[in-house]
Amino acid sequence: MTQKEEPPLSRVPRAVRVASLLSEGEELSGDDNDRGDEDEDDHAYEGVPNGGWHTSSLSLPLPSLTSEPPPHPMDGLPGGSTPITPVIKAGWLDKNPPQGSYIYQKRWVRLDADYLRYFDSNKDAYSKRFISVACISRVAAIGDQKFEVITNNRTFAFRAESDVERRAWMQALQQAVAEQRARARLSSAYLLGVPGSEQPDRAGSLELRGFKNKLYVAVVGDKVQLYKNLEEYHLGIGITFVDMSVGNVKEVDRRSFDLTTPYRIFSFSADSELEKEQWLEAMQGAIAEALSTSEVAERIWAAAPNRFCADCGAAQPDWASINLCVVICKRCAGEHRGLGAGVSKVRSLKMDKKVWTETLIELFLQLGNGAGNHFWAANVPPSEALQPSSSPGTRRRHLEAKYREGKYRRYHPLFGNQEELDKALCAAVTTTDLAETQALVGCGAGISCFSGDPEAPTPLALAEQAGQTLQMEFLRNNRTTEVPRLDSMKPLEKHYSVVLPTVSHSGFLYKTASAGKPLHDRRAREEFSRRWCVLSDGVLSYYENERAVTPNGEIRASEIVCLAVPPPDTHGFEHTFEVYTEGERLYLFGLESAELAHEWVKCIAKAFVPPLAEDLLAQDFERLGRLPYKAGLSLQQAQEGWFSLTGSELHAVFPEGPCEEPLQLRKLQELSVQGDSENQVLVLVERRRTLYIQGERRLDFMGWLGAIQKAAASLGDTLSEQQLGDSDIPVIVYRCVDYITQCGLTSEGIYRKCGQTSKTQRLLESLRQDARSVRLKEGEQHVDDVSSALKRFLRDLPDGLFTRAQRLAWLEASEIEDEEEKVSRYRELLVRLPPVNRATVKALISHLYCVQCFSDTNQMNTHNLAIVFGPTLFQTDGQDYKAGRVVEDLISHYVVVFSVDEEELRKQREEITAIVKMRVAGTASGTQHAGDFICTVYLEEKKAETEQHVKIPASMTAEELTLEILDRRNVGIREKDYWTCFEVNEREEAERPLHFAEKVLPILHGLGTDSHLVVKKHQSMEAMLLYLASRVGDTKHGMMKFREDRSLLGLGLPSGGFHDRYFILNSSCLRLYKEVRSHRPEKEWPVKSLKVYLGVKKKLRPPTCWGFTVVHETEKHEKQQWYLCCDTQMELREWFATFLFVQHDGLVWPSEPSRVSRALPEVRLGSVSLIPLRGSENEMRRSVAAFTTDPLSYRNVLLTPGLWEPGGGRNSLLASTCESCLRSLHCLPSAGGS
Repeated sequence: MTQKEEPPLSRVPRAVRVASLLSEGEELSGDDNDRGDEDEDDHAYEGVPNGGWHTSSLSLPLPSLTSEPPPHPMDGLPGGSTPITPVIKAGWLDKNPPQGSYIYQKRWVRLDADYLRYFDSNKDAYSKRFISVACISRVAAIGDQKFEVITNNRTFAFRAESDVERRAWMQALQQAVAEQRARARLSSAYLLGVPGSEQPDRAGSLELRGFKNKLYVAVVGDKVQLYKNLEEYHLGIGITFVDMSVGNVKEVDRRSFDLTTPYRIFSFSADSELEKEQWLEAMQGAIAEALSTSEVAERIWAAAPNRFCADCGAAQPDWASINLCVVICKRCAGEHRGLGAGVSKVRSLKMDKKVWTETLIELFLQLGNGAGNHFWAANVPPSEALQPSSSPGTRRRHLEAKYREGKYRRYHPLFGNQEELDKALCAAVTTTDLAETQALVGCGAGISCFSGDPEAPTPLALAEQAGQTLQMEFLRNNRTTEVPRLDSMKPLEKHYSVVLPTVSHSGFLYKTASAGKPLHDRRAREEFSRRWCVLSDGVLSYYENERAVTPNGEIRASEIVCLAVPPPDTHGFEHTFEVYTEGERLYLFGLESAELAHEWVKCIAKAFVPPLAEDLLAQDFERLGRLPYKAGLSLQQAQEGWFSLTGSELHAVFPEGPCEEPLQLRKLQELSVQGDSENQVLVLVERRRTLYIQGERRLDFMGWLGAIQKAAASLGDTLSEQQLGDSDIPVIVYRCVDYITQCGLTSEGIYRKCGQTSKTQRLLESLRQDARSVRLKEGEQHVDDVSSALKRFLRDLPDGLFTRAQRLAWLEASEIEDEEEKVSRYRELLVRLPPVNRATVKALISHLYCVQCFSDTNQMNTHNLAIVFGPTLFQTDGQDYKAGRVVEDLISHYVVVFSVDEEELRKQREEITAIVKMRVAGTASGTQHAGDFICTVYLEEKKAETEQHVKIPASMTAEELTLEILDRRNVGIREKDYWTCFEVNEREEAERPLHFAEKVLPILHGLGTDSHLVVKKHQSMEAMLLYLASRVGDTKHGMMKFREDRSLLGLGLPSGGFHDRYFILNSSCLRLYKEVRSHRPEKEWPVKSLKVYLGVKKKLRPPTCWGFTVVHETEKHEKQQWYLCCDTQMELREWFATFLFVQHDGLVWPSEPSRVSRALPEVRLGSVSLIPLRGSENEMRRSVAAFTTDPLSYRNVLLTPGLWEPGGGRNSLLASTCESCLRSLHCLPSAGGS
């Protein structure tokens, strides 16, 4: 009888959530002891006691099996590149239930090289049972078309539709068993006595929704296998397995997670949150394994030594260390990662496909495990050698000794002579002897040593000069590799490797399960377990009770990296503390007694903090530990320092140098996080120093980051608890005052008008939360909303600006009649105020002094400001006139009360003068707007006499700004004058001509303290326009010298020199190629996101004087910078012109008529131009410029007879406009004067 064909599969089954893998009524019995005689309800797990072993049953002839089995639902889904095991035979068979009755059940049976599986239906994706072919003992015929599949302790009975069909099944099974045994004899698993070909990445019991009892689950390679219990796992008889190429896992709650496939959703529950995380990690690894490709692995395995792990000897290792050039297994790869990237850079052969260039693959074929172990494992004692079954701790210790300490390496004859090692390396890299290079580097030769040849100053340059691409690849991968040290100390850990004092302590603690991520949620009291804890000999051990002999676990003090004390009542116990370890684990302990908790914290701190940092234990810290950092002038190499956080102070102890002053976190100028999620850096900028803290260990770094950000934020409502600036002024006050000074001094009714309540409240909340990160920008916030937020903040201060204790004394002082005595009293009271209050009062009154200078426009003179701010600052109901009098007196006597010196007053008046000029010009032109940004722009060069204070509205372009500066200084524009506004960066020694249509305001907001704007002639523009007019096409390509600026935060100061690279620039991107013949670009950048500056800073020693600096800002606002040099000035102009052309769609320069200065009629009185009533905006600006340049003429004009008389025509308008402004600046005599 021929085999039945499977009906065609019409469509892929939809994903549905099921309660069980079994059919209705098929539940697990829950009795794990049932082996051969299952009850009737347990017939999903059929089996009868096994029969005897008969070798003759496997001696039947094995004909070739050419029948093609029908498709299966799982075969139609796209997975990764993992090959699908071909089906040997499939078809319908009758299966005898385990109790041996005469009622057979029809099953769809599939056989492949690894498993015999049977299903309810030929459309089911997951089997009812599977039997590992490796566990089948024999296959025997028992009559009536029946046959038995016999394992070591189970027998499965099947019935075919004919003797021919039965014979075909038996032959297929016997052939599969024979082939499997042949394969197993060659595998390491067989030698270890393990059934199957692969050790599980994780195995254990899990609850599965719909099953009465827990199932035993194993993650093996790219599959998740389900078994009834541990015994059946060892027998190789399971329920089903899930191919993870179609699987996905996600968290559901604290202990549960779902494994989702297109066919079913498996809902699992673990015993703890920690176990759940470990299962998720294992299953995500299986997904990655399933979706990976083995192409690279197979090529690297072509070298025989690479087929086994370089460290433990496990077969088919699919990971590698690209700097050590060794191939390793998954378990060793995990420990290699723990060594850090400075020792071993771990990559996957199957998943990191982009890493594996042809050069790197060839390097591994030339070196690999053969040469690697010849050097690194030359002296490994047999007793210290690793095995595939070695524990993680054993692996860790062995790999530390092997690679970090170099304990087993083969020493080079020149070892210990640095100069000779460097010379030998420079000679070796010019040859093909890679093993020699590896030995020299492993024994301490300097990768970046000077070769003595200026043309090729480093070994890498020598290798490039000699055309040794494999040597170049090896050197590049080892640029940042640390030299092995025999003293077994990490370079970053020398300072705490001393013997720590012995600390002993014991008692009961309440402990939760360790976690692998920060504890954001409150841990309930029920989650803590009472444990007897003992701290002794540098080990914290915890036991089930005080009588237990064996500890449940232990934490070594040398592995503790951080100790944190959360605020009381953070978790179920009132007092808790957290212990972070190097293994990225977090342990939470709790106690009800504050004294006991404090004692435990102090004892643990003493156990892991070295004597160098013992001063940190003097304070009641909130967080204590060690972190990698960079500071001062040592930015190339990270060091490890000890830090403690106490309140808003961060104390630091560094391995070298004197004790550091604590950082006042609320006074930081900048607190930011840079880098990507894997390599984060916390940047702390104080007035005199900058500190970079690196996130080498993510778990404790995230804890430090959150704690520092919280400590740097405002802690309460009092002034002293706010974020503070350099002068002890709260940042919230500074932000508001600065914005109103720039944008709202001429706004009518400033501080009297109220902003929108909702906007004011949102703004105030954001300022209170983190004023340092709030940027008030023109157009985004209205001045009235900002002024209302400032008033609300000052009024809501619990103690008030003048404090409750001194408030009455201030009010009483206002009633003193003698002015000198009153001012003296104010000065006395000012000294008594707390420092922050005193600095804030001065800053606020100084600001109000500026505001009243514009009272002719904003209608807020001294008296009006006093009416508004008196009740606000003294928190009265407005009925007490004395509060307003105090404010009025302070503004009127500002210079005397606050001891303002001449220099400070001069700077303040310069600022007011600039604003006055803008207000006069704006009023005359009818274009006055509150909220414009005022900045300083220079003409031709940065000098005090060339500076111009310009108001920059949001719509102003670079062309408009250029014309305004030229018109102010009455500079004419000739036909071929290409006047342009440049952005100059003094630190980088570079400048960028702004495109004429660029908006100026966004550029101003991005300028640093070492940058400014200058208007000058663009000397190269004519030549660039001629080049653009004559060239063909809109692309450019050619060789340039290239150097990348490596960030100080990541890879140290810029290293290496300029190298020849081939570039192609088109309308969409800039591509960098290693050489002209290269087919794939090394780098590629979108051209629209590039900023190109002319010039390269001299300290980089550019090879030519014709260079430019290119800055690329990513979508995450991270900046990358590099330098390009051309051979000639003409080449530089051509490249720069092409950049402008492609970035601005061909419009490099505007049409000529817009650049030609107009002939302007002038109205003069004496030598001074007058502001006409009607005319262009530029005419009005020129008049204002004339007043500025000749104040004496201006004074004479203002004193001209008849000028101030009523009916004086347009002159009277000028007088009325300017008199009040300049009189407020004490430039004019008061009324009634001469």
